[in-house]
Amino acid sequence: MKLTKKRHSCVVLEKDGRTLAIDPGAFSEEDAAAGADAILITHEHMDHFDEGRVRRVLEADPAAEVWTLASVAGTLSAAFPGRVHTVGHGDAFAAAGFDVQVHGELHAVIHPDIPRITNVGYLVDGSLFHPGDALTVPDAPVDTLMLPVMAPWNKISEVIDYVRAVAPRRAIDIHDALLTDLARPVYDTQIGQLGRAEHVRLAPGEQG
Repeated sequence: MKLTKKRHSCVVLEKDGRTLAIDPGAFSEEDAAAGADAILITHEHMDHFDEGRVRRVLEADPAAEVWTLASVAGTLSAAFPGRVHTVGHGDAFAAAGFDVQVHGELHAVIHPDIPRITNVGYLVDGSLFHPGDALTVPDAPVDTLMLPVMAPWNKISEVIDYVRAVAPRRAIDIHDALLTDLARPVYDTQIGQLGRAEHVRLAPGEQG
């Protein structure tokens, strides 16, 4: 499996000539999911789901498919019948040659006054876990954790404890578009020293 980090929370996985994109949102590159055989979307927030970008992928390739939760699927299903699949916690499926398991149900708490929406995470090939906007600990071993490092709903102590709870071999930063260059070394040091896993930060377009 080849992993390419895109901006913010989007990652692209490649295997056996097929491509799987996760969370191509408005903070990601305009073409972050271009050419993908399948797209996984964790939830409806615009930094994870840009409807126009996903539609362009589906329009360009009649074989491309999407797996996501009901709130997102409802905006796409009518235009692309049979190609947009609704999933939830506990589901398992194959997408673009990858085996995917779904873990989690709710977005992290932003503030008690803000209603929580649905959020799912994806464990790909029993190896890489992308949690979306939640600190879901899957009930399965994780080799590579895509780690949401900076968001309105988290703080660094929670990020560090999340790495410890999942106990991956390595943690790769995502959800980092709002993290300034000034703050990055602080996060690198704290997560690297306290997270008990290899901590990796990839630039957009870099592979890991």
